Amino acid sequence: MRAMAFPGFGADLAATDLPVPEPGPGEVLVRVLSSSVNGFDLGVLAGGLQGVYEYEFPVVLGKDFAGTVAAVGPGVTGWTPGADVFGVVMRPTLGQGGYAEYVVVSPQYGLAAIPDGLDHARAGVLGLAGTAARNAVDAVSPEAGETVLVSGATGGVGSFAVQLAAARGARVIATARPGAEAAFVTGLGAARAVDPADLEAGVRALAPGGVDAALHLAGDGPSIAALLAEGGRLASTVHFTPEETGRGIKATTVMADPSRETLERLAAEVVRGSLRVPLARSYPLSDAPRALTDFTAGTVGKLAIAL
Repeated sequence: MRAMAFPGFGADLAATDLPVPEPGPGEVLVRVLSSSVNGFDLGVLAGGLQGVYEYEFPVVLGKDFAGTVAAVGPGVTGWTPGADVFGVVMRPTLGQGGYAEYVVVSPQYGLAAIPDGLDHARAGVLGLAGTAARNAVDAVSPEAGETVLVSGATGGVGSFAVQLAAARGARVIATARPGAEAAFVTGLGAARAVDPADLEAGVRALAPGGVDAALHLAGDGPSIAALLAEGGRLASTVHFTPEETGRGIKATTVMADPSRETLERLAAEVVRGSLRVPLARSYPLSDAPRALTDFTAGTVGKLAIAL
């Protein structure tokens, strides 16, 4: 099968021909039609997850996937070949990924059915970023009328988080450069956009007493925490925890938890039209290295990999 993989630490991502994996007991083989680019993928390629995960070379990148069930292993029930599915590769080791024609996943975690009204392209960029956004917004639990700062609002996670926080009735202040980026986040439901280059002044002008909650998806953690009002809540997907004490700040580090329930909920919201999938650009599998480069340079919305 065609795949984009790297053979060892320090090696580049390259087109590779690999055997089609076989599903073992309790596993599902998915024919992949779409994947996406996430920060996690760059960390894997850079070798930054050594000691956290075991690398089984050649390592195929791609945390997200969407496609059809090709086969099921012994003991699997509830899933049949031909079913449209999407999710997040949650294997215990790094080896198989979504940048390949096939991937083996567990049906117990990280896998959900694609409902009518959701195509593979959008489903393939929804899983990891959508889940991280949902978990981050749930962690700060904004109420109607509260002010929420979303730092990193133009990225994949941020663009979902802006919508999810606004849907709860929160007044969302989103970081975005003036022009197209600001129009993008306000189009997603942000009340105002602030330039990350002048973050403190921009936020203080809108919330002099500080914001009720902040989502730290990118940017300088201490600067973002300093903009919280007393007793404010912070959720960080980059594992930042404020060192300050005395203001009653509640901080939570967030790791995406792509349960089937969360994935199904996200997909249902997309079908209803209450959640938009900000698909910015799609690349063929062979152009995955270019997609990673473009992602690193900064993107507005999600980048897809089409197989």
